[in-house]
Amino acid sequence: MSAILPLSVRGLTFRADGRALLDDVSFDVEPGGCVAIMGPNGAGKSLTLRLLHGLAAPSAGAVLWQGPRAAEARMHQAMVFQRPILLRRSAAANIDYALSVRGVAKAKRAERVAEALEQAGLAELRDRNARVLSGGERQLLALARASALNPEVLFLDEPTASLAPAAAKRVEQAIVAIHAAGTTIVMATHDLGQARRLADEILFLQDGRLVERAAASAFFAAPKSREAHAYLKGELL
Repeated sequence: MSAILPLSVRGLTFRADGRALLDDVSFDVEPGGCVAIMGPNGAGKSLTLRLLHGLAAPSAGAVLWQGPRAAEARMHQAMVFQRPILLRRSAAANIDYALSVRGVAKAKRAERVAEALEQAGLAELRDRNARVLSGGERQLLALARASALNPEVLFLDEPTASLAPAAAKRVEQAIVAIHAAGTTIVMATHDLGQARRLADEILFLQDGRLVERAAASAFFAAPKSREAHAYLKGELL
């Protein structure tokens, strides 16, 4: 049974300097899916994730967790940024610290740290300082740290941006594994191939407005909006 989902987003609006960066956006997130938020630069993709995760407060509208433990929503979600924030500690210590903050007993943390590192393919790097890892390894560590928390929902902000193809593939494989384990994924991405491979639903934003919402297969086969059609053709950057 879901603890915090479904998620209902109603009239979500964010204004800054007199301008609406996000304007009256509404949608729902059901348990078990992988939702890709797409759109050109400045469309509001990353801002939407930050509002959903509670890192910023909306100017209007609401983010409504509808599950029976909605009041504890922050304890059942995690977020990984395009440039992950890592401590000046070992890879293992980064995961252990996140677990300790979440209130996991010390006796249980070692096993969960080892499991998360193994699943991410980072077991041999457990004692290496996180700050000297490669870009792909840092992102894998951030994903391992998030997955160790057993989140019901994982927010991902451009998880493979600026990574080499081989590193991006490893990160995608880690995301697929996390999703397969039962975590609902909501990700912002500009990578059309990635959205095709991972997402089952697309939210397309343009200038802070939700222009189109569709199943991924339908969106890529025949987008209904002029803006989405132009975006898929590479004409809307």
